Amino acid sequence: MIFENRFAGRRAVVTGGASGIGKGIADRLAAEGADVIVWDLADTATRRIDVTDADAVTAAMAEDAPDILVCSAGITGPNTTVADYPLDAWHKVFTLNVHGLFYCNRAAASVMPAKGWGRIVNIASVAGKEGNPNASAYSASKAAVIGLTKSLGKELATTGVTVNAVAPAAVETAIFEQMSAEHIAYMKSKIPMNRFGSIEEITAMVCWLASDEASFATGAVFDQSGGRATY
Repeated sequence: MIFENRFAGRRAVVTGGASGIGKGIADRLAAEGADVIVWDLADTATRRIDVTDADAVTAAMAEDAPDILVCSAGITGPNTTVADYPLDAWHKVFTLNVHGLFYCNRAAASVMPAKGWGRIVNIASVAGKEGNPNASAYSASKAAVIGLTKSLGKELATTGVTVNAVAPAAVETAIFEQMSAEHIAYMKSKIPMNRFGSIEEITAMVCWLASDEASFATGAVFDQSGGRATY
């Protein structure tokens, strides 16, 4: 269900918004009235921003001055054991999933409080709560996203800026191309609903958290796991 004009007068930045869950979020925010700016490296992005470049993020955040920030940019990394995990791949996952998200959250925390209203929504994962075998970098990076979200939510709790995370179970998008068939089957086997989530289901939660309705929610993690999450 689209809520027309729910975000009228609001400006939103969506990282990784050129594809997958990020694109679904950007499209729905726009459909509900937001002025959406997509930060991505794809040619279709509003701004070709490398979120792992802290200086570029700081400059773009100051210029765009969003009311809403959704951090969706991320990668999975290879599916292999900790003992065999390539060091370069480990660093690559953390550079984008943790450092890039931190740069965006940090810059937003410097801009939003002056407005007295703001919404930061970080895309985490149920893997960050439970730890998927053969996906240690991804699981650890998403656990870091959850920790950062809780910390920043408390720091900004009296400013009118809320900070929350959404933790999906697997959602069938192009990111599956980065995973092995065995790992995809493992993830599905852990979901009691016996299906993957949809982009529309994730965007519904994100848009609620980005709205006025979620004014008392901050420093929290909202599961979209089909019953998988156990805490």
